Amino acid sequence: MARLRDVVAVLDELYPPGTAADWDAVGPVVGDPDAPVGRVLLAVDPVAAVVDEAIDWGADLLLTHHPLYLRGTSTVYAGTAKGLVVHRLVAAGCGLVVAHTNADVAADGVAQALADVLGLVDAVPLRPEGGPGVDKLTVYVPVADADRLVDALAAAGAGTVGAYDRCAYWTDGTGTFRPGAAAHPAIGAVGRVEEVPERRVEMVLPRQRRAAVVRALLAAHPYEEPAFDLVETAPRPGSAGTGRVGELAEPTTLAQFAACVAAVLPRTPAGLRVAGEPSRSVRRVAVCGGAGDAYLADAVRAGADAYVTADLRHHPVSEHLESGGPALLDPGHWASEWPWLPRVGAALTAALGTVETRVSTIVTDPWTLHLSAPTRTGPTAGPTRGSTR
Repeated sequence: MARLRDVVAVLDELYPPGTAADWDAVGPVVGDPDAPVGRVLLAVDPVAAVVDEAIDWGADLLLTHHPLYLRGTSTVYAGTAKGLVVHRLVAAGCGLVVAHTNADVAADGVAQALADVLGLVDAVPLRPEGGPGVDKLTVYVPVADADRLVDALAAAGAGTVGAYDRCAYWTDGTGTFRPGAAAHPAIGAVGRVEEVPERRVEMVLPRQRRAAVVRALLAAHPYEEPAFDLVETAPRPGSAGTGRVGELAEPTTLAQFAACVAAVLPRTPAGLRVAGEPSRSVRRVAVCGGAGDAYLADAVRAGADAYVTADLRHHPVSEHLESGGPALLDPGHWASEWPWLPRVGAALTAALGTVETRVSTIVTDPWTLHLSAPTRTGPTAGPTRGSTR
């Protein structure tokens, strides 16, 4: 039987907590690390109706995308809505774990799930996160000691490039030096100029292994004072990042694409809002689950014909369209993030085997009703964008 700590370990591997925004609150919220977990309910929001579903199903853990306490708290008093959630979960023996912005930016997280369900191919991050920091080490060593030094550096973490390890580049030359009076040279004598056949060795290393690699270099190098350089390289684009942008298999119109978006995403009372000329051609599409109007400029730079995201506001949308930006589609916050839930459920089952997962289909979008205004005619009917009077 898996334990809560096992589930958390899998989630931390998939969605490292360190990649979450600094204002976010992710990870375990309720539960004993040693508590057994046989059933996991997955949902977007940790609200009362979802807690009811988790308890009624006999879930040992509720995994949600949105945090319960995003801004922290000083109380879990059951007289508050959030405090009551905590009390009910504890009484039922059900834990609560959150994966929020760390799941948003993950390579196979919320954004990729949305891109996949919309049929985008060759999707890449809309705003890429920089890859892990990488340093480059250059060191000079007598030719006879080069292999031994490279082995020591590789054992400390240097020289891994993709699926290859002990990667190094070297060139041969001549090193010259004169030991001072206080020196204890491994080669040569005090006060005498020496010339030694040396090998220039270059290796890359993860920045977090810098201290370990330098220690290994100093321990393995035959010289009393080895010469070396350690420089930080430019960040490399990673597979993680905010949003995704990719291509549809075939070009279509905005109206047809909107119909597809409405068909594949779960329905909400508010429905799908669309901004743009219905006949506009759409091939390249950007997406961002949840609130994404902060990335409108990224969608423009990516050359998107349409951008699917949520919580779009009047003024940013109006200004964006006036500037000739891509068409906009807003399916609602909850609907744009829901496709991630089956994906993380499958990942937990694959990793832990004995864990049964279930995706909540309760619509926790806060809007509950959408009424279309009757069509007006005559002089009281105002023009719509792009129309004339």
